[in-house]
Amino acid sequence: MDRYQAMTTFVRVVETGSFSAAARQLNVGQPAVSKTIAQLENRLQVSLLVRSTHGLAPTEAGQRFFERARAAIVEADEAELSARGAGAGLSGRLRVSAATTFARLHLVPLLPRFLRDHPDLDIDIVLDDRMIDLVAEGIDVSLRMGDLPDSTATARKIATGGRSVLGSPGYLERAGEPQSPADLASHQAVIYSQLGSAWSFTRDGTEISVAVHGRVRVSAAEGLRAAVLADMGLAVASDWMFTPDLASGAVRRVLTAWTLPPIDLWAVFPTGRMASAKARAFAGFVEVVMAESAADHSGQA
Repeated sequence: MDRYQAMTTFVRVVETGSFSAAARQLNVGQPAVSKTIAQLENRLQVSLLVRSTHGLAPTEAGQRFFERARAAIVEADEAELSARGAGAGLSGRLRVSAATTFARLHLVPLLPRFLRDHPDLDIDIVLDDRMIDLVAEGIDVSLRMGDLPDSTATARKIATGGRSVLGSPGYLERAGEPQSPADLASHQAVIYSQLGSAWSFTRDGTEISVAVHGRVRVSAAEGLRAAVLADMGLAVASDWMFTPDLASGAVRRVLTAWTLPPIDLWAVFPTGRMASAKARAFAGFVEVVMAESAADHSGQA
């Protein structure tokens, strides 16, 4: 039995709390995971796992083994990368999570460039607008936007983008264009539940908050995009969410004399685990391409 594979399997079982979840992350069958753990316990001559009300949990010996094994896996990956040299590609599997719309517009189209530089690397992309449990899902790095509610998370800011009030030409032709935030009272808003119905604006050092109303509230960015493009109302959104539509004229910014709070993009790494070389390299890649994109759009403005 390969010791590295056994350690990796055991670490995933402990982190996810079940054989089935670990099997899904490792892309193997559950029987293979169970067999690997049984062989590992037989070789070590000690029980590593017990069943609890929350699933599988490590024994005292299992917890000690888990902590050492997790550190050894990271060290092994780092040692291999160092031995192969700075110019060598990464290898293995990387699990990345990101918001669906952001990934579709800004991440997936650029993956061929990253994979071309690392032909021995495979990437799993978990798309979810919600804050998911990185450890339970086996995520190596998550791309999150906005404020981070978990101050203990290991995170690095990799980009900052603008927010705008956006509407389709069809809606603006029908309802008119607001000239001040106060005019929003007479407009339909498409409300993104993550932002709420109070929109804050700043101009000349003065900040005001306006309560908007609308018949449509959505919980995911894809729904917000679809509603705005269907002429259903105005929305506050990150410019990242509507990048191609702003370029084509399918949506327009309004109230441009007023400033909305910017939005940050973070690379978030699982708490309690040292970020792997693969995770750090991917975060660095995203940071570079987002800076390139910002420069390109700045030059076009």
